[in-house]
Amino acid sequence: MTAGSFWSADVAPISPVQFIERLYGDLPELFNSEYELRAIWSQPGTRKKRLDGLEEKGYGIEQLAELSRVIEADNSDLYDVLAYVSFAVPTVTREELVSYQQDKIYCYYSDKQQQFLSFVLDHYVSQGVGELDKDKLPNLLELKYDSIRDAMDELGAVPEISQMFVGFQKHLYAAVSR
Repeated sequence: MTAGSFWSADVAPISPVQFIERLYGDLPELFNSEYELRAIWSQPGTRKKRLDGLEEKGYGIEQLAELSRVIEADNSDLYDVLAYVSFAVPTVTREELVSYQQDKIYCYYSDKQQQFLSFVLDHYVSQGVGELDKDKLPNLLELKYDSIRDAMDELGAVPEISQMFVGFQKHLYAAVSR
């Protein structure tokens, strides 16, 4: 039995079951199908907007993380948690997702780009979807290359790096073939 602390939008404590029921009732307003959720989630900008929309409705990152623990998916992406609650799609861990999608991702990128994306994916597996936010890109570049200038020497101009960082995510969140 997993215990969790869930709160309604009016800051009253609710049970995990009530939280899931509320979330299930609100999700159709945010996406109508797994395909739509996948399309939203595969773009950092639309994913961030959707997460902000969920937070406005009382489903912040902390509550969704707690929900992932309740459904025993705490090593899964928040996408998997939402797809599970909304469409009864079985969850996979972030590590499994990367393993399934790695070849799809890497076939579009050079060896140097693959090395950087491998670094990013390692952070994603260990830390979660927040590592794929576009705001994290400068920090990830500095962690891997010590400076943005050094990263540019390896990967190209900033717009190209940004395009690669956003672009690989559509392959990460493509339908999984197991």
